[in-house]
Amino acid sequence: MQQEGFKTVRYSKITLTELMIPSYANFGGKIHGGILLSLMDKVAYVCASKHAGNYCVTASIDNVDFLAPVEVGELVSLKASVNYVGNSSLLIGIRITSENVKTQVIKHTNTSYFTMVAVDDTHKSVQVPGLILETKDEVRRFAEAMKRKDLKKEHKENIKRIKTSMEIENYKHLLQNERCIINYSM
Repeated sequence: MQQEGFKTVRYSKITLTELMIPSYANFGGKIHGGILLSLMDKVAYVCASKHAGNYCVTASIDNVDFLAPVEVGELVSLKASVNYVGNSSLLIGIRITSENVKTQVIKHTNTSYFTMVAVDDTHKSVQVPGLILETKDEVRRFAEAMKRKDLKKEHKENIKRIKTSMEIENYKHLLQNERCIINYSM
């Protein structure tokens, strides 16, 4: 049942499948990570824009995990769904699999989370519809996204604290057992 100002996860769920061609390969014969990132951005945009009913821009990319290489000739499928909505932001979960068309072997190659922001024609952020959660997995993903959002905020605060509290003299001690040479006087 659709409610005013809310949409189901199912409404904007997207699958994009593309054949990996030789021009996508690096010198090792594997598909460039940048090709996969571009496809992820595309599928995140489509998913977010469909839910939002507006143009969406990429605000951040979290946890791009490359789990297995993708080979030339494989079919890559990117499955994207809205995992969480804020006021103007949407967290899009993306799962990538590749399939060897000869052997029918399918492998999970990537997982990622894109934060997208809905904007109007003047590039101002706009409110997105709420999310109707219809399955246990959708409820779990929404709750996990809330936790991920809190951890991301905490991480940013910790990085800011570390940057402002470190004196240059402390770096020398921290770097003592690392693979670097400090080649100037402190």
